[in-house]
Amino acid sequence: MAVLSARALNRATLHRQLLLDRSDRTPLEVVELLVGMQHQDSELAYVGLWNRIAGFRHDDLTRLFEQGRVVRGTLYRCTQHILSDRDYLWIRPLLQPMLTRMRRGFFGRRTAGVDEEELAAEARRLLAGGPMTRPELGRALRKLWPEHEGAWLARAAQVALPVLHPYPDGTWRRRGPTPFALAEVHLARAFDDRGSLADLALRYLAAFGPASVMDMQAWSGLTRLREVFESLRPGLVTYRGPAGAELFDLPDRPLPDPETPAPVRFLAGFDNVTLGYADRSRIIADAYRSALVEQAGLAVDGWVRGVWRYRNDRLTVTLFERLTAEQEAAVRAEAAELLPFLGGGETEFVAS
Repeated sequence: MAVLSARALNRATLHRQLLLDRSDRTPLEVVELLVGMQHQDSELAYVGLWNRIAGFRHDDLTRLFEQGRVVRGTLYRCTQHILSDRDYLWIRPLLQPMLTRMRRGFFGRRTAGVDEEELAAEARRLLAGGPMTRPELGRALRKLWPEHEGAWLARAAQVALPVLHPYPDGTWRRRGPTPFALAEVHLARAFDDRGSLADLALRYLAAFGPASVMDMQAWSGLTRLREVFESLRPGLVTYRGPAGAELFDLPDRPLPDPETPAPVRFLAGFDNVTLGYADRSRIIADAYRSALVEQAGLAVDGWVRGVWRYRNDRLTVTLFERLTAEQEAAVRAEAAELLPFLGGGETEFVAS
């Protein structure tokens, strides 16, 4: 079993995530290749695609939202992601056991005494008539459970049912109440039960491999995937990671030269590449992980060496460590390219 160095694994990850060279793929192709993208805030996937696609423009994703070819909902790790509509129809049912488990952990105390099936049935009945905002749904649900806060009832229903947030929600810098719509009503299609966890594992490896069982579990929120990987083992290749973990991958995916240059990337907040693994040392040192909770990562030579945020027309870059003159010049050049996409303004560099 080949052993991958830290640098080899880093470059393989960046290559698989389209972060070594910007691609000429379409935004829909990239969203599907990555098996979805985090989109908790309405800027995240836009910045993520800007990093991965040559010449990407805001309208390129907004148009997909408008056409319903990309949809936004509660998915992996019980957080907001976008998927293509066709991927959503087979992946969302696979995630329901995880979502149910997480709902009980996140909202169980807030909705104590509320029967889960009754809540789902009532929310389904209400949403069958058309989209409602979260406050509207919460007020309607509170009529049956007046002792609970409507906001928590609506959040619990959002996880109990396959709910989408239709256009224009999720589009660049849109703010306001989040609309809820039943997925099968909004998409006017039935869910596809032909997909399996094995299919999802193969898609994960295509986008994130080489990776371990624990890595996929951390990315998805799913548990007990060891048996899934064991069933796939005959058709996969395996490596040892820098710390000795067994890593799985597809057999037809060559690994790039570890010495391949890695360009500066202003990663999106909660980017796939920083949250897609249990062991994130392939992209960020453990000491820096907490900094990515409120800010986005800045990758220099393949690893996160700082963070950035854009507020009030100011792009603020905070470096964790001193860069070489060449690296700093590359960061400034990439910042100058990103700033107009964000809305313009000024760039400020500060030390951590």
